[in-house]
Amino acid sequence: MADSALSAAGPGAARRWQQLPAVARVALIYVVARVVTALFFLLAAQLSGVDSRFGVAPSIADLVLAWDSRWYWIVAETGYPADLPLTESGAIAENQWAFMPIYPYLAKLVSLPFGQWAVGAFLVSITAGFAASYVLYLLMREKLAAPAAMWSVVFFACGPLAGLFQIGYAESLFLLWLFLSLLCIVRRHYAWLFLLIPLMGYTRPGVLAFALFLALFGIWRWFQRHREPMKPVEVVHIVALGLWAVIIGFSWQVIAGVVTGDAGAYLSTELAWRRNWIAGDAAFAPFDGFLAATSFWFGSMWGLSAEIGYVVLGLGVAAIAVALSIVPAVKKLGVEIRLWSASYLVYLLLVFFPQSSIFRLLVPLSPMWGAIAAPRSTPWRLSVLVACLLGQWWWIYNMFGLGNTVWQIP
Repeated sequence: MADSALSAAGPGAARRWQQLPAVARVALIYVVARVVTALFFLLAAQLSGVDSRFGVAPSIADLVLAWDSRWYWIVAETGYPADLPLTESGAIAENQWAFMPIYPYLAKLVSLPFGQWAVGAFLVSITAGFAASYVLYLLMREKLAAPAAMWSVVFFACGPLAGLFQIGYAESLFLLWLFLSLLCIVRRHYAWLFLLIPLMGYTRPGVLAFALFLALFGIWRWFQRHREPMKPVEVVHIVALGLWAVIIGFSWQVIAGVVTGDAGAYLSTELAWRRNWIAGDAAFAPFDGFLAATSFWFGSMWGLSAEIGYVVLGLGVAAIAVALSIVPAVKKLGVEIRLWSASYLVYLLLVFFPQSSIFRLLVPLSPMWGAIAAPRSTPWRLSVLVACLLGQWWWIYNMFGLGNTVWQIP
């Protein structure tokens, strides 16, 4: 974006741009992107009408606190319930245990000088988003040339889900920990991960995907040890970190069980949201969420057969596997990014019930922007940027300007 515009402005402007430190270029890109996103939110608020979830012309503060942001705010103000709330039928109702503690309490700490949690949430999200953008640049530079790495940041900062950087959601903070963790793996700086894994685990669900990634990465390193020597200390680090990630990943369930006296408190809380989509008593089983959702969307919602949905799901999984295995632009990112992407997708297949929030759940795959940015064609990159901005407006308008139907939930 900036490279193309400055090239058109003249060689002097392009040279001055290139002479800026990378962190300054990332900052300028990020600021421009956040201004565009703010304009999108303002326009969505102006277009919000009586049929919108948010009413006529909601304030920006209303949008910052929309949807799951309100749950984080409740955590910050009241903590976690010792007595689980129940529905009229006696099932466990939606409650705070579905939301990890680091983001809401950090936002509360930051909000103290301002007196409003929403201000703290906004500042944490937007600051973490910038930090994540810069770490993403560093991560991409490990495998890509500087222009492609910077375009990866452009797509990330302007992407369809970039509105998350300006609302009270934990995604941007989780992405910061994730990108730092991946950078540590790529650079073989394992010790930092003993701190980063708990930060990930208590910011947002997903650390179990990182445990799977560490297992696959350890296996790959073992078979590649003749090309890159693998010292015993590295073996110890990878095994210990994998176990640490598993412990952290399951610890929140244990904590919820101890506090509430119900060993299934966390899983029952997560399944409470699933009952909004499918009738009957929801129960957890690996892969069941995707299979049930495939039947729901293709059968109940779209009037097609569930069998068609299962075929589409299978073809989609196969296509992603092929892309991660053989597509040159993806392979250029390195085995670490590819193994993380595969691990996270397997994790989603195991635990998630896909609905409109699937777009947000895919944000941890953001390092894959590098594969989109790798082609050197300026028209291609500009076309992708336009598509990103159009997608961002569509997401903000539907989720925050409207939000009044089943597929408009972020």
